[in-house]
Amino acid sequence: MAILETPSGLPPKAVSALRRLRLSSVPEAVSWLILIVCSLAKNFTEASWGPGSVKVMGPVHGVLFILYVIFWLDAWNRNKWEKGRAALYFALSIVPTGGFFADKMLRKEEEAGVIAARARKEQTGSVSSSGGSAVKS
Repeated sequence: MAILETPSGLPPKAVSALRRLRLSSVPEAVSWLILIVCSLAKNFTEASWGPGSVKVMGPVHGVLFILYVIFWLDAWNRNKWEKGRAALYFALSIVPTGGFFADKMLRKEEEAGVIAARARKEQTGSVSSSGGSAVKS
């Protein structure tokens, strides 16, 4: 499977792992950008909010990054990604705006998995309903 190819036929737990990773990617990217701005303000301006903001945003970003990595590991495990795809999603967490790109790519994967799950559900529903009538005694 190519790195940007979307999978089909994902089990529900794999789709929920993708959703968790996707939902953590944007806050992680935003906190990374805010931390960069705070660091620049601390080091290159006389802004009074610079030093205090780094002390706050550093741990906030750290927690969000750790959550992203935990969700990334879970998604990698449940979706059986190839190493290249897994490395791409990890690399996107390191690039300051990468979380936005990860969100877009994960949204496509998640939608493909949801569509496949609905198709499986409809297919199994039609098979069980067309199998004849069961009589309870």
